[in-house]
Amino acid sequence: MPAPDRQDKAHAAPGASPGVEIVPVIDLRHGSVVRAKAGDRAHYQPIITPLSPTADPVDVATGLLKVAPSPQLYVADLDGIEGRGRDTTSLRRLAAAFPAVRLWVDAGIATRSQAEAFLEEGLGLPVLGSESQSDDRLVRDLAGQAVLSLDFRGDDYVGPDAILATPSIWPERVIVMTLGRVGMGSGPDLERLSTLRRQAPARCRLYAAGGLRDKGDLAALAEIGVSGILVASALHDGRL
Repeated sequence: MPAPDRQDKAHAAPGASPGVEIVPVIDLRHGSVVRAKAGDRAHYQPIITPLSPTADPVDVATGLLKVAPSPQLYVADLDGIEGRGRDTTSLRRLAAAFPAVRLWVDAGIATRSQAEAFLEEGLGLPVLGSESQSDDRLVRDLAGQAVLSLDFRGDDYVGPDAILATPSIWPERVIVMTLGRVGMGSGPDLERLSTLRRQAPARCRLYAAGGLRDKGDLAALAEIGVSGILVASALHDGRL
C-alpha cells in the first residue's frame, strides 16, 4: 500500500487555544451532508447551516474551511459505515475541490482489501473505527497509514477489547469518539480523554470528538494534553 505523501501539520482555528487543532467534520449520507446528533444515525437529517447554501458536500466543506481553515477534513461516510456501499463519488469530489486538504475518512473499513482499495484511490487517510473491527489485526497492519477511532456509546467502548487494551499498537493519530455527545453541546468527555492520554504512548496525538461548546473547552483539552478536536456543530452554530 502506498505511504501517505505528506505529513500533517498542527493547525489551530482562529481564536483556538494554542496547540489544539480544529478538524472540521462532515457526515455524509446518500450524497448529502447530514446533521449528526447524539450518534442517533437513523434520525440524521440533511443539514441546514448558515455556512452553506445547500447540503452538498463541497458547499458545506467550503463553508467549514472558510471559518476554520485546516489541513484536515474528517468525513464520516455513513453509507459505508452502515454497510450500504461507500460514497466514493462524494469523496472524489471533495478531494478534487480541496487538493491541499487531507481527508480523514471513516467508511466502515474493516478488512485489509478494503483498506488497500481505499489507499490506492489516493483519497486520504482511512479512519479505522473500532466499532467496525472484528479484531486488532488491521490496526496493527496499517501502522502509519491510518487514523484510529476509539468509539464509545455512553460509558461503553464499542469494538474489540484488544484494540483498547493495547495502546502500543495505536497509530500516531487516535480519535476518542464519544458518540452520545456528538452535536449535543454538552462538553467533551474530559475524564475519559484524560485517562486515555495517560495510557497512550507519547508519540500518539489524541483527538476528541463530541460535545465541544466553546473556547473554554479548548483550553480544558489543551490542559490535559489533547492535541485536537473534531468539530461540526460548534462551527455551524457560530459558537466557535
